[in-house]
Amino acid sequence: MNKAQFQSELANDLKRKFSVNIENASSQQLHECISSVVMEYINEDWETSVENHLANRRAMYLSMEFLMGRAIYNNLLCLGITEDVDEVLKAHGRSLAELEDIEDAALGNGGLGRLAACFLDSAAAHDIPLDGYGIRYKYGLFKQGIENGFQTEYADDWQRYGDPWSKRREEDTVIVKYSDQTVKAVPYDMPIIGFGTKNVGNLRLWQAEAVEEFNFADFNNGDFEKAAAEKTAAENISKVLYPNDNFEAGKILRLKQEYFFSAASVADALKKHKERFGTLDNFADYVTIQLNDTHPVIAIPELIRQLIAEGYGFDSAFETAHKVFNYTNHTIMAEALEKWDSGLVERILPEVYSVILQINERFIGDMYALGMDKEQIKKMSPIGGGQVKMAFMAIYVSSYVNGVAAIHTEILKNDALKEWYEIYPERFQNKTNGITQRRWLALCNPELSALITRLLGSADWVKDLGELKKLEKYADDENVLKEFMAVKEAKKCQLADFIKSHDNKDIDPEWIFDIQIKRLHEYKRQLLNALSILYIYFGIKDGSIKDFTPTVYIFGAKSAPGYRRAKAIIKLINEIGDFVNADPDTKDLLQVVFVQNYNVSYAEKLVCAADVSEQISTAGTEASGTGNMKLMLNGACTLGTYDGANVEIAEEAGEENNYIFGARVEELAEIMPEYDPREILFRDEKISRVLNKLIDGTFSDGGVPSDQEGSFKELYKALTDGASWHVPDHYYVLGDLTSYVQAKLKMNADYKDKLGYAKKCWLNICNAGKFSSDRTIKDYAENIWKI
Repeated sequence: MNKAQFQSELANDLKRKFSVNIENASSQQLHECISSVVMEYINEDWETSVENHLANRRAMYLSMEFLMGRAIYNNLLCLGITEDVDEVLKAHGRSLAELEDIEDAALGNGGLGRLAACFLDSAAAHDIPLDGYGIRYKYGLFKQGIENGFQTEYADDWQRYGDPWSKRREEDTVIVKYSDQTVKAVPYDMPIIGFGTKNVGNLRLWQAEAVEEFNFADFNNGDFEKAAAEKTAAENISKVLYPNDNFEAGKILRLKQEYFFSAASVADALKKHKERFGTLDNFADYVTIQLNDTHPVIAIPELIRQLIAEGYGFDSAFETAHKVFNYTNHTIMAEALEKWDSGLVERILPEVYSVILQINERFIGDMYALGMDKEQIKKMSPIGGGQVKMAFMAIYVSSYVNGVAAIHTEILKNDALKEWYEIYPERFQNKTNGITQRRWLALCNPELSALITRLLGSADWVKDLGELKKLEKYADDENVLKEFMAVKEAKKCQLADFIKSHDNKDIDPEWIFDIQIKRLHEYKRQLLNALSILYIYFGIKDGSIKDFTPTVYIFGAKSAPGYRRAKAIIKLINEIGDFVNADPDTKDLLQVVFVQNYNVSYAEKLVCAADVSEQISTAGTEASGTGNMKLMLNGACTLGTYDGANVEIAEEAGEENNYIFGARVEELAEIMPEYDPREILFRDEKISRVLNKLIDGTFSDGGVPSDQEGSFKELYKALTDGASWHVPDHYYVLGDLTSYVQAKLKMNADYKDKLGYAKKCWLNICNAGKFSSDRTIKDYAENIWKI
């Protein structure tokens, strides 16, 4: 990089746009202009890459979420110019560190969106022609506050200072039609810069806009609201990720969102292909589409609909769709396998629903041809019981279906989707998830990265994470382990400083950092963690737990705004924190901290500082998890169940270097039919004493009526008696509690041997190579996309 040229271009851009110089520009102005200069720098490579993708076979990745995080640091890293840019700034008394204030693009909620971002990064780094397609949400998810222990939600206007990493592509606008509304889908393209290559991937995010933004006639007639009604209705479609669907209007908006980006992406692909080749006959030879979960499955009937509109018959269009589409399943839980009310789909998308009916009829014919009985056909049909079953439609039409961890895929084949596997065994594959080591080690942990690079003698690991295996020879090297411990201590100090500035809470870096960071959901069992803290608290108080190593339990999580039980768990965690943090008998041993507005940038600090990685979902419920991989890669031991990718982490790094607890999938299959959590309360005084705190008035839930979700009494009832829609303690919280506490206390005791514990952490780092998304994306490219 020519630093003098960069400095000149940056200075000129700042002067032209803001009439400031490098010395007195605000952090937002610096970010805008550094980004603009870099965008110009990569533009030729970006255009060349897009052309290469379109001219050859490529994969499209359709996802409701792309949780990209802050772009600037990652982009500079991938271009190899971080130090050069920082030197230019420092020559003017400025620093890249000042850009910490820049907002994340919160276009996702959790692992689904972060996985999509990692896949784009890996594909770009390894010259795989993969392009992402999603929605350019105005406000993303939401900005979380914690007020009096409760989650509060605020609009996250991440674009308020501009969006310099995106280009509006007006010329590629698509018209999307619903029965009651027609909108424009305007694409914004974001470059995905490949590390160490000239390849630049593309993320196309669609923004909903009105065909007619303002009606002068209505305005002049005095109907001011109606004059802008079309604009408001259109923009609502891309306003917020996952609008609350506890009511009819929310359901309609969600369906419109899913169809909006799916229809626009399909139309865009068909248009570009026809312009280039003059025909759509060979479309499936050049384009393959990966559906990231069920949200974009509506793209299947939409592609068929658009091909029929181009003159193809249904059967021909269906065969094309079969060749083009592949489906990634992310859950085994029935309630998460998306289903839409048939009447709603027909009302909002009548032409698409007509195609879905034809798909359903073809399925019935195919199954009769296989000799399947009528009841089984009825059970498996894409339409049934007044619902459109999106997962079933995806499996039936797609070429391949994949799970995202070995245990998850086996559960799909042997249980959740057993009937489908028996019909189409050749379609099912496993693709264990992964993470990009560029962001989740090289970028977020430069201290550990420098140590690894020095020991290996090169930085080849940044594109080949399997290189870390060579570090195993240092597992008994006391000097190396001490260097690693010094890195961990530095990252813990950095996190402590950040939590103080961000959340105004003091934590001691000398304590164990026990961290659980993930989307708040009952199956992820943050409640189990909270109850275990109370269990340990009472054990310390009564003397049954002795010689406890001081530990701070750090939580980071957002609950869906309408998920009242999850929000009650957040409140409970904060109540427990206030309780144990204030007790003079335990305040020097126990601390609970719930950090607010957990996002990608916060995660980058948390994963580096963790001593313990909490991965405690009920066995068989977490498809994979990727937070477990990020924490492992940065040297934390997993405290977890035999679930998702935890299984493979234990296999790779050794169970002896992690802390596995709890009932396994096959055990739960035998336990749950006869499971009675009240029996546990009756015979285990320690668990009973913990759970009673939910109903004895010790903790305040803000006065929510006891029979309503959101109250602590309702949490108690869910664990003991169940609810109308689930059996008592359906995620086996009380059943696993004793085993969990035992594993926690074993880890706590092992930590006293600092070198011994550091060795466990080091061996986790050494064996993290399998969990690179580079490996995953190459597997997709070779075995599903045929690229």
